[in-house]
Amino acid sequence: MGRAHEVRAKAMAATAAARSALFMRASKEIYMAAKSGVPDPDSNLALRSAIEKWKSQHVTKDVIDRAIQKAKGGTGESYEEGRYEAFGPGGSYFIIDTLTDNTNRALTEVRTSITKKGGHMGSVIFNFMQKGQFIFAGTNRDEVEETLILSDVDVTEVNQDEDLIEVLVEPAAFSKAQEVLNGMGIKEFETSEITFVPNEYIEISDPEDKRKFDELCDMLDELQDVQNVYHNVK
Repeated sequence: MGRAHEVRAKAMAATAAARSALFMRASKEIYMAAKSGVPDPDSNLALRSAIEKWKSQHVTKDVIDRAIQKAKGGTGESYEEGRYEAFGPGGSYFIIDTLTDNTNRALTEVRTSITKKGGHMGSVIFNFMQKGQFIFAGTNRDEVEETLILSDVDVTEVNQDEDLIEVLVEPAAFSKAQEVLNGMGIKEFETSEITFVPNEYIEISDPEDKRKFDELCDMLDELQDVQNVYHNVK
């Protein structure tokens, strides 16, 4: 069938693996949020936030509903959170959050992925700020910023990039900011989560380092225990 078919098949397999890992991450986080309180998003803020976060990443309603039903069933399944920091290729920094039923496996797989691409574990979190982040379609940046400020939301930045608006707020203001944005008629988000934002973004100019960085991101994206990956590369 030729090289083109092999490349296409590999790309499809990688996409399928990444999508499977995405659904697993969503299922675990929603399950844990539902178990932490009432398994009803109208009464459980953590669950509602988790659902909004994963809906914005195109996780299907079926995956979300199954995770909630699993929590309602009262199974004894439990996951432990972990956070790892690393230096990656080309001066990149990584923060990697895990949610796992096997912490040894999670650490081993994360460390192996990092070292395979020339990186090493180490403290980098001081290069990041934790913020609530919303990204959504729109061109009314000034109106969004003014409405948030007048509503006493602790806003860090409001940025416009073509037809997308990014809002950064202090983590404690996340829920209030979401309510204000919803009140403006903004219901669909590309991103809606509390995240780590780098103090400064970098660009990797060396092609070999850029290749290793991209491959490392793909490897981490496919690990079943990895929940979130943050980095400082533009």
